[in-house]
Amino acid sequence: MRDEKPILIVEDEPKLAALMRDYLTAAGYATLCVDNGLQVIPTVRAHDPRLILLDVMLPGRDGMQLCQDLRGFSAVPIIMITARVEEVDRLLGLDLGADDYICKPFSPREVVARVKAILRRGPQLLNTAPPRLVIDEAQYLATLDGIVLDLTPLELRLLNTFARSAGRVYSRDQLLDQIYSDHRVVTDRTVDSHIRNLRRKLEQACPGETPIESLYGVGYRFQLAE
Repeated sequence: MRDEKPILIVEDEPKLAALMRDYLTAAGYATLCVDNGLQVIPTVRAHDPRLILLDVMLPGRDGMQLCQDLRGFSAVPIIMITARVEEVDRLLGLDLGADDYICKPFSPREVVARVKAILRRGPQLLNTAPPRLVIDEAQYLATLDGIVLDLTPLELRLLNTFARSAGRVYSRDQLLDQIYSDHRVVTDRTVDSHIRNLRRKLEQACPGETPIESLYGVGYRFQLAE
């Protein structure tokens, strides 16, 4: 019997997407295909796929960024697909949250084998506790432990920057580059005010914790307890 939840194929090459779909269908899996990065998040929310085959190079949105965004609210297994050998080091070196990767060109049988291998350990992945922090950039919405955070758009961008690389230390200049995309001239102390407000709102949602840590003379680090 075919699985009710589909495997989501995110690939903008129609022939390749069709090939993967045909082989996965023959192996007994339901499938769903999208060809634009902008469609991925809405499709995942609507269909709750069992696994995602996610191409790195996509129109609309980059696959690596999508992988990080998906990990903000979903533990769905993700297999990244890349046509560039030089991207493998990035896939391995970045904390994207992907479960595996495949390099083009590949055998469709290899895809099926990788999918089966990932899904065999799927219960461990899918039973993972849901993330404490969920950020929806499209709706300018963030929740912590189920509590809606009343954030300004700038505070949301700041929190999103922290959440994508939890545990990383950011200098003030690095944070300013992230939250002011127009690179306006502001003092590095400006970020202190935003962080003070963000920290207050986070601590109201999780009393007794200090998610944003100040490192004197260095910058800031964000980390939530498990």
